[in-house]
Amino acid sequence: MKLHELKPAPGSRKRKKRVGRGTSSGHGKTATRGTKGQWARSTVRPGFEGGQTPLYRRLPKRGFTNPMRKEYAIVNVEALNRFPEGTVVTPELLVAEKLVKNVKDGIKILGDGELKVKLTVQAHKFSRSAIEKIEAAGGKAEVV
Repeated sequence: MKLHELKPAPGSRKRKKRVGRGTSSGHGKTATRGTKGQWARSTVRPGFEGGQTPLYRRLPKRGFTNPMRKEYAIVNVEALNRFPEGTVVTPELLVAEKLVKNVKDGIKILGDGELKVKLTVQAHKFSRSAIEKIEAAGGKAEVV
């Protein structure tokens, strides 16, 4: 037996039923759907449950999504130790150093960890503890 002589076993490959191709095909006219009725129609609305109250109406509606919400990318004070003393840390520098992937609505500096380097940090928001730690290290926290 050679590679070009291979073929599937007889009867193992069944042809696809071609419906709606004329009366002589055996599956023409109504295309195996019968006459009239819901399942003879082309579509049934997604989520339709046969007249039973659908799931999306049975479940209670909860909460509220604020369309004006701002989402900040966060950086902890501890992560700023990698910069040399006297550096002005800007949002662009944080993105370049891959401390932040997506700036979103801005950058917020949080006070987790210890800061051992004197830096000028520019960001959109700071937590109280972050400002205290930056100033305790001799640096400055500037809101952009």
